[in-house]
Amino acid sequence: MAPPPTPPTPVIPREAWEGCSVLLDINDGDRLAFFRLTPGATVNIGDKSCSLQPLVGRPFGSLFRVGPSGLVPCAAEAPSQGKDVCSFFQFMHDGANGQAQVETRDNRSLVDNNTAQTLSSEDIEAMKREGASGDAIVEALITNSSTFGNKTVFSQEKYKLKKQKKYAPKVLLRRPSTRSICETYFKKYPARIGFMRVDTLSLMLSMANVGAYSDVLVVDMVGGLVAGAVAERLGGTGYVCSTYLGSASSSIDIIRMYNLSGDMTSRIFQARLNDLCSLQNSGDAPSAISDSIQGEVVEPGAVPDESTLAQPVDTALSDENARSTAAQPIDIEVAEPAMDEHLNRGDNSLSDCKGSNGTSIAPKSLRAGKAPSPERMKYWKEHGFSSLIVAAPGHEVESLVADLLPLLSYSAPFAIYHQHLQPLATCMHSLQVSKMAIGLQIIEPWLREYQVLPSRTHPHMQMNAFGGYILSGIRIHSPDPCNGD
Repeated sequence: MAPPPTPPTPVIPREAWEGCSVLLDINDGDRLAFFRLTPGATVNIGDKSCSLQPLVGRPFGSLFRVGPSGLVPCAAEAPSQGKDVCSFFQFMHDGANGQAQVETRDNRSLVDNNTAQTLSSEDIEAMKREGASGDAIVEALITNSSTFGNKTVFSQEKYKLKKQKKYAPKVLLRRPSTRSICETYFKKYPARIGFMRVDTLSLMLSMANVGAYSDVLVVDMVGGLVAGAVAERLGGTGYVCSTYLGSASSSIDIIRMYNLSGDMTSRIFQARLNDLCSLQNSGDAPSAISDSIQGEVVEPGAVPDESTLAQPVDTALSDENARSTAAQPIDIEVAEPAMDEHLNRGDNSLSDCKGSNGTSIAPKSLRAGKAPSPERMKYWKEHGFSSLIVAAPGHEVESLVADLLPLLSYSAPFAIYHQHLQPLATCMHSLQVSKMAIGLQIIEPWLREYQVLPSRTHPHMQMNAFGGYILSGIRIHSPDPCNGD
């Protein structure tokens, strides 16, 4: 009897390996930090510097606590957002009949005069020197609090959570994905990604019909977030061509966060727009936008923080330390590109990054964005691209799209993002007049998060009111004006 077939190896391993990029979620989103798991990588949590070597070989989603010797895995403890608050509501329900218990205590008699806690800061420091764990310190604080027993159950849980974040912080190991990377940047540095929200990005991928074996043309002026998202969705089956204006290529360094395999990275190309247009025109006069690249006028107010978009967006992931304070609840560590010199040298002698099963993930010397081969350029000229995604908030959209649409095959969908409505409205009118596309529509994405807890499910009181706009449509054959059509 023949042995069963070997299951295919996943493209992206589920365990962290040395040299990969990780996203550390400290204290349930209070601090977010990107790191590369190098042998000397460390993270500062409070007043303690912890090595990241315990993360190597651990599955993504693992939860760690800060122990006396560094990061220690939390055994049999599943990481879940709002777990402590959720346990409170489970406690408030009677397991026998499902009836909610009545809370008889309240906090009216509690006075915050800093006399309720008998455990001094010197006592806490002495416990730390003796090697006491953070959980032991939290229990000692609860035991020595004269008002803890008089608080409501909900107040007790909030007190425990507050002390746990200070004395027993937890670190969640997350895999950098399109969603986590976009959400992390949007929280602290939205200008670097053109104020693009994660629901807007997912809607663009859907409207552009990005799928397996597609040839996607991308104009990515948001640091490589869109190109990386397209490559991740293609899964190593299609090709991504990131085009740019002028002679200098735009930065797509965020792609290095995705931990893409070597095959997926080799399918990401960068080509100048005027080269693509001249290839399409087969030696004819270059397009209008190609002639005026150097003198292009950036729309006023399109990018509020021009300095952050002018420099390479990301992000070399390094072992740079950062400090977490109560005044700044969200801390995103995105180091400057100079901190990751071994990725910028292009040293071909460096070995491949290996996963836990020994498979090659992404060679350190292999970087996304190489020039396409003449054969690939010839194929795109004959068949065209299957879809188009434009995310260039600082550039004039109308003339840019006029040059990009002829590069698509007929019936190819496209999606254009901009943080302002008027540029897309002007572009939509131009496409309607020229009859280059059908099914044109401008959409404003809307997103509101919900808190989902037992007996307490409701929309969040605060939400982000703006997610930009998307112009979508389908490219068609434009009629010849000479024929009177």
